[in-house]
Amino acid sequence: MTRHIPPLALALALAACAPGAAEYTKNEAPDRLQVDGATRIVEVAFARGSDRLAPAAAARLDALVASGAARPADRVTIAAAGPPGLAAGREAAVASRLLRAGIVAEAGPPVATPPNSAVVTVGRYAVTLPPCPNWSMPRSNDFTNMPPSNFGCATAVNLGLMVASPGDLVAPRQLAPADGKPAAAAVDRYLDDKTTPLAPEADLGPVQGGSGGGAPSGAGGGPAGQ
Repeated sequence: MTRHIPPLALALALAACAPGAAEYTKNEAPDRLQVDGATRIVEVAFARGSDRLAPAAAARLDALVASGAARPADRVTIAAAGPPGLAAGREAAVASRLLRAGIVAEAGPPVATPPNSAVVTVGRYAVTLPPCPNWSMPRSNDFTNMPPSNFGCATAVNLGLMVASPGDLVAPRQLAPADGKPAAAAVDRYLDDKTTPLAPEADLGPVQGGSGGGAPSGAGGGPAGQ
């Protein structure tokens, strides 16, 4: 004798086996950026006691840029050998040469540098975006009040698309020295009530259309009554 299970009972049994919304965790919907990188090290030689780039060293840096091994989006650091003053001069010479190609290099942490040379470290990073949108969270009543699986996904993707140098997601750049004189002068003008007033709106000229709002009055349409 064959027994038949009613469809309603079968559906209830299968529903009991399915994980509920309370068992869902945010780990099932990762929304973080993944940054992978690789490093290349190039050694540049200097004459003994000199901070001037030799023609061969300058040509090597130019070839590094021309081959695409160093690009403006890369994280480039320089560590030079020698006493502090001489090492700073050598680092400045290398940085000035790379700046011609739009590559901003900064002094890096001390590394094992051969005498009369500078070590250029080029870090190249790539960002992998999370899979968005993500609607993997079950669409059922969630009494734990957890955020939905797609929460934060768009923010992470936008950040990954906007970042000019992916290396900034790994570690921040060093803050350049600040010029204290203009900053202190601005504070003094504020305290002495000698601030420069803003230009009147009428002197700013015609307003250009932007992405933040509607078109200026009279722009984008014909005369009234048409």
